[in-house]
Amino acid sequence: MLLFGHIGITLGIFFVFSYIAPQLKTIIDKRYLVIGALLPDLIDKPLGLIVFASTISNGRMISHTLLFSITLFLIGLYFYNKRNDIVIITLASGSFFHLMEDQMWNTPKTLFWPLLGWSFPKDDISNGIAFLLMLFKESFTLNLSQGFSLERTFIPEIIGMAVVVIFTLNWLKNKLNKTVSKDEEIKIENAEKPTIETTVFYIIGFLVFGLLSVRAIIAL
Repeated sequence: MLLFGHIGITLGIFFVFSYIAPQLKTIIDKRYLVIGALLPDLIDKPLGLIVFASTISNGRMISHTLLFSITLFLIGLYFYNKRNDIVIITLASGSFFHLMEDQMWNTPKTLFWPLLGWSFPKDDISNGIAFLLMLFKESFTLNLSQGFSLERTFIPEIIGMAVVVIFTLNWLKNKLNKTVSKDEEIKIENAEKPTIETTVFYIIGFLVFGLLSVRAIIAL
């Protein structure tokens, strides 16, 4: 997926699941969830396509592996247990969603690295900077084919854009009503944080719900 697909779909799933399980808002910060949803690309694409372009030439490496997300999640649990800090655990959740949205199960050698070997698949990309600029441009460009028929691969981006617009409008509405917004923030901050066990249960439920949702969106 591209920029809006990762951001919008992750936020949309968070919105729906937090409506079903409101306590999720006490252990997931949507601001850091957005960063987490982009984190694998923010790390791997500059490294694999620019810094190590001559040897690796792949924008999906370490940060696109289960090992990376699981390690980040365990670190997040540690800080949550010691300091009630939800930042890292939120970043880990976002990175898991990124793997789902990239359908990394289609590249098991990367997803399960290093169990299937130490090397990553190598892409045939001659100019990494040009490729990244092209991806950024496509994030803001509707790709139509056969008249007004939208390419199937672009549907997640449209959904993501719609969710981002809804969240932006909701944010602007809250800015105009600062009292209600501030009261909601204080309520979430002062809410009793669940135990480690309950937190793991909520996040696993969130991720499973997310996986099912992503599979349904991809199937559209």
